[in-house]
Amino acid sequence: MTEERKRKRNKRKPTVVEHWLVYIFLRIFLFFLCLFPVEWVLGFAAFLGRLLWKHYRRGRDRALENLRASFPDKDEAWIKKTGIRSFEQLVMLTVDIVFMPRLINRGNWEKYSSYKNIERIKWMMQGKEGLILATPHYGNFEIMGYMLGEFDFDIYSIARPLDNRFINNYLYSVRQRRGQKIIDKKGAAEQMEQIVKQGSTLCFIADQDAGKKGVFVDFFGRKASTYKSIGLVAIQYNLPIGIGVSRRVGNRFFFDVEVVRMIMPEEWRDKDDALLWVTEEYMKAFEAAIRQDPTQYWWIHRRWKTRPKEEKIRNPKP
Repeated sequence: MTEERKRKRNKRKPTVVEHWLVYIFLRIFLFFLCLFPVEWVLGFAAFLGRLLWKHYRRGRDRALENLRASFPDKDEAWIKKTGIRSFEQLVMLTVDIVFMPRLINRGNWEKYSSYKNIERIKWMMQGKEGLILATPHYGNFEIMGYMLGEFDFDIYSIARPLDNRFINNYLYSVRQRRGQKIIDKKGAAEQMEQIVKQGSTLCFIADQDAGKKGVFVDFFGRKASTYKSIGLVAIQYNLPIGIGVSRRVGNRFFFDVEVVRMIMPEEWRDKDDALLWVTEEYMKAFEAAIRQDPTQYWWIHRRWKTRPKEEKIRNPKP
């Protein structure tokens, strides 16, 4: 048994009371934050991100390791600067989530966001044609689902519940306040067919490590285990896949939302391994989008945690 597994097994799980107290503390903290202008609070969040970088050693080391492997041509100064900024962005996202329902509505969305290459997807969603939307943990990925719900598009987002059910219910309420519907990841498969038949749109955050059962595709020069679900659903139900990202502009509460790739069913019909091809394509689109501003990606993620069998065979443990 590895040290990490031993640590997880021996780690005590928080009690319900402890979860509740954390939730209450969070809500009080957020209440006072909302008394100030959003961009002042974003500046404070960036400061907290720098503190997190300084004191969260394990996360910092993981981010540095991922950045070095993904950008071997960059020097250490660039790597560190990008890592610090990614931690700032991580904390700033929490501010975005709190302020979105307070600031954005159907009448003022242009004040906080701009859109590029979205017309095709917009008409497909209005026509109830059925569609998959996928995005990585990049920029403000939350605002895309929120805005689609605000404009009454019929969307279902697949999400993994947080361990703290009080915080989880709060986040779900924020996400669903404008019409976005959330499906827990564990029960999603049973609902897919009905959702597709009614012409709704399925939304995925699709860049987590998928474990041993995932499809291994290239991502920043290394094989990364990737979930099969997007490709399987798209192929089974003949659904187009739209790849979108939302980038923050500076330290502002303003976001450039862009559709960077549309993968259409006719593109994979003649492929020998359609599932592998689809998965490779949307991960290529993710990488290309992230490279435009790497500071907005979650490098803290254990994205390359699971390794392919052939890699383990080539590099046996001593």
